[in-house]
Amino acid sequence: MLHNFEPPATDDEIEAAAIQYVRKVSGTTRPSAANEEAFDEAIRAVTAATRTLLDSLMTKAPPRDREVEAAKAKARAAERYGLRGSASA
Repeated sequence: MLHNFEPPATDDEIEAAAIQYVRKVSGTTRPSAANEEAFDEAIRAVTAATRTLLDSLMTKAPPRDREVEAAKAKARAAERYGLRGSASA
């Protein structure tokens, strides 16, 4: 999620999300030489569209704190994957 953070999402974060999206849709992390140009153009287009979307969205909710959201995500992952503190038996 990139919307409604303080400070706002950086260009690097938006591009990283675009890369993740294009990789997911294409089913590959590294395109062949024949597909590299199409892959790169898709990343540019998705990055631009994402920036346009983020710049256009409005909300009345207060901005989220990145550190707080990261801690919540880590707690959810620990719960989901059964990762507890290292307890020796």
